[in-house]
Amino acid sequence: MKSMMGLINLEHEHDFLNELTYFRCGAAVPFGGRYRLIDFTLSNMVKSNIHEVAIFTRNKYRSLMDHLGTGADWDLDRRHGGLFILPPDWNDPTDVSRGDLRYFHNNLDYFYRGKSTHVLISGSQFISNCDYQAAFQHHLDTQADVTFISTKVANLQSEHDACLRVETDDEGWVTSITNDKNNPQVFTGVYIINKDLLLLLVDQCIAHHKDHFFYHGIKENLPNLKIQSYDHKGYSAFINSVESFYRYNMELLNEKNYRGLFLEKPFVRTKISSEPPTKYRERANVNGSLIANGCVIDGDVENSVLFRGVQIKRRSKNQKFSHHAALYDRTRRLFRKCHP
Repeated sequence: MKSMMGLINLEHEHDFLNELTYFRCGAAVPFGGRYRLIDFTLSNMVKSNIHEVAIFTRNKYRSLMDHLGTGADWDLDRRHGGLFILPPDWNDPTDVSRGDLRYFHNNLDYFYRGKSTHVLISGSQFISNCDYQAAFQHHLDTQADVTFISTKVANLQSEHDACLRVETDDEGWVTSITNDKNNPQVFTGVYIINKDLLLLLVDQCIAHHKDHFFYHGIKENLPNLKIQSYDHKGYSAFINSVESFYRYNMELLNEKNYRGLFLEKPFVRTKISSEPPTKYRERANVNGSLIANGCVIDGDVENSVLFRGVQIKRRSKNQKFSHHAALYDRTRRLFRKCHP
């Protein structure tokens, strides 16, 4: 039976949130009050019947490990399969692999041990509520080697500049992977690949001293591979800068966006916290905001997103963020409160 295993590759996701990622990797950054960026990727995998997930992470992953624990909150604490955090291991003196190929090379047993026939690879910067089973079925029906998951963005923003774009023919076969900023068909960074092909491409890349699996193993082999594109419809966000982090947090104050991300079943999962519900004291005045559990409100909160454990004192005003500097200063202070 055809099935997928999951891989979350964080090697190429650098400190894109500046001070907010001084002590944590980007995947562990809180989002939307009570969630972390990696929660959306993990939840999408689990709801797609993926029960073995590996995470390639290089540094600053203490906060990530604290958040993920055994994987129980995502039903990944299993006797067979489950959650694996795989930092690179460079103890092999004969290892000549570089870049993210070191992770593949030094963790080949993860792929060999898994019984799945395909691998779904993702990062943590694409935020959505998506069931990848439909994309997997499309992959099988078309007998593709690789299937990209892309989405059509109506209003292109600065965060999309760093994203690759996909061009296809009338039958959905990918003809080109470009950096054309005017192309609204944006590659989400999520793709499905046959496991045997993945292992073959890893060996070829290492043999030719390459250092980036996607660019050198897939993008450069586009003429030799059968690559399909599957269009994701629904709410999505790309968070790869402080500006995009702010914009998409604030977009969640719109009920339509909030419902599109969080109220689509099955729901987004996150670490269950032992903190109490939010306490609204006598002078609390809250309008149009998202408030996470563990907060204590004794002042004014308007058009804001508060993360776990934030306290608003009496006579203080958590005013609407009107410009980037205000966001950055307040976000930095709020994140210090939730750093484990």
